[in-house]
Amino acid sequence: MSHPVVTVPPGLKVGAIAELIHQHGISGIPVVDPQDHVLGLVSEYDLLAKTGATAAEIMTTAVISVSPDTSISDVRQLLVSQRIGRLPVLSGGRLAGIISRGDLVALLATEWVCGVCGEPARGERPPDNCPKCGGDSGGFTLQEQPPGP
Repeated sequence: MSHPVVTVPPGLKVGAIAELIHQHGISGIPVVDPQDHVLGLVSEYDLLAKTGATAAEIMTTAVISVSPDTSISDVRQLLVSQRIGRLPVLSGGRLAGIISRGDLVALLATEWVCGVCGEPARGERPPDNCPKCGGDSGGFTLQEQPPGP
């Protein structure tokens, strides 16, 4: 999950939104009210396919979101089945972060190796205990992934 999240207000002009998306190297941006409630999302597709002058006029309002407790497998399922690029993470109805397909791809590329038995485990952080030998997280080292396929 990415946090803090780059967001825009509903009245922001389309050109400014395009600049933010380009500047931050992201493919979509949440539209929020002053209390950080998500009103919609503006994606690269929205910028290219829709006409309007502001975020409110071009944003997608049917936003699918998740909570901080949503499992990675459920997040993956939603991103794939709904063919979306990102999911806002809401806590108490407010934006807490955003998780994208790129975040999940990065997670797949992160591998930890148990210092006791050599068992690999994938994840953003090392597991609390090795799934094979039961060793604790202090014994895991980050395994660098080689570039390429």
